[in-house]
Amino acid sequence: MLAVGAGVAAVSLVALTVVAPPAPPTRGEQADAFLLKNAQSVAVPEGLAGSVVSRDAFSATAGYKSLSAGGTNHDWAKLVLLYAKFPLSESNVTVFTRWMRQENGTDNWWNRNNPLNNGWGSGGGSGLGSYANLDIAAQNAAKALHGNPGYAAIVAGFESSAPTAQIEQAIWASPWATSHYANGAHWSSREVPVVKSPDGTW
Repeated sequence: MLAVGAGVAAVSLVALTVVAPPAPPTRGEQADAFLLKNAQSVAVPEGLAGSVVSRDAFSATAGYKSLSAGGTNHDWAKLVLLYAKFPLSESNVTVFTRWMRQENGTDNWWNRNNPLNNGWGSGGGSGLGSYANLDIAAQNAAKALHGNPGYAAIVAGFESSAPTAQIEQAIWASPWATSHYANGAHWSSREVPVVKSPDGTW
């Protein structure tokens, strides 16, 4: 009886092995089956010319910290423009660096941390005061331009990125300098070189 029982058990085990369902397909197999079932094709006419797609260019505008880190006269000019909410256009930067040169020269543009000899907030009404650093000087220069009605034509010129001659004439006619830069006779239009200020000025 035992022998017969063992034989029956063996047959049952074999039967179970034979009728066991197959393993379910893996995710990879399911994905392959889906792609095969839903495959699409596109017919392209012969002789169709290809086209070149151009993408818009990307650019970055310098911010307050990056301009301060640059530390040059051109950086300071851009910083004032930024604080005053004027465009950082070529004409605006050109006028500003020329203006700085007329006030302190290029080699010492950072003199007293007051590149434009601005009296606003510097403790010197005649423009001979100083600031703790060039960043504060830039903020005060921007405030001065917006704070005096006599500078309205200068502000309008910078806001519209007007031609350099127009903005410069507004500066000469304004009360910024009592000499009025001799109505432009004491004003140079030469290119202003880039000069970095000493450590500790920013």
